[in-house]
Amino acid sequence: MNRGSTTDRRQFLGQMAGAATVAGLSLPASPAAAAVSSDTDWIAGVKGTHRALFDFPQHKNGFPLLHILNYLNTYAQAFKTAPGTVGAVGTFYSAGAQSSIPLGFDDAVWAKYELGAYMGLKDAAGKPYTRNVFLRPTAADTHLLYQALGTPAIPMLEGAMPALGIESLQRMGTTFIMCNNALGLWTMELEARGKGTAADIDRDLRAHLVRGVTIVPAMVIAIDQAQKAGLTYNRQ
Repeated sequence: MNRGSTTDRRQFLGQMAGAATVAGLSLPASPAAAAVSSDTDWIAGVKGTHRALFDFPQHKNGFPLLHILNYLNTYAQAFKTAPGTVGAVGTFYSAGAQSSIPLGFDDAVWAKYELGAYMGLKDAAGKPYTRNVFLRPTAADTHLLYQALGTPAIPMLEGAMPALGIESLQRMGTTFIMCNNALGLWTMELEARGKGTAADIDRDLRAHLVRGVTIVPAMVIAIDQAQKAGLTYNRQ
């Protein structure tokens, strides 16, 4: 690596670290059993003059989260926007092993329902994750991005991995929403996979929603509402 690329890498890692503390926002607590929000208060909670919804029904090893980080960080670093002037929305929905909906649940759910194995996501030692790796990822989880890209290790991405975590992005001004219709479908899928009855699974999942995630009636409606409210649309 030449001197120029080393400098660029250091600058990139510094920006990632700095961006993770730009907003310093507190996260709202989720209720013991999350209910469906049929209003649009979640849209009002997306602050800023620059607001975008990142639509990702598939988790893609965390790449949509990296794109949200890039959006927030570039405005802060390149355009010198003030804290609170840039907001983003991420979507958790769909069903099946590639869906993004498991990202909305805490470590207890990932362990109990063996979501790492279900999603085909393994740690650096080759063992299925028993925690929500996208909630608080570390540099040791960067191999997921390399797998998504199909590339060798890229050192520049190692500094980005912790910053693209869901909790990190929430502190930076990101709102995450989950589709209630997709949650119902996924609950029935888990029942079909022998994980319990749909009713019990539904209660369990709602009690273990990641803090700050809002359940909306239908993602197709939420996306429509967001666009009508002036949020730009970014398909992942």
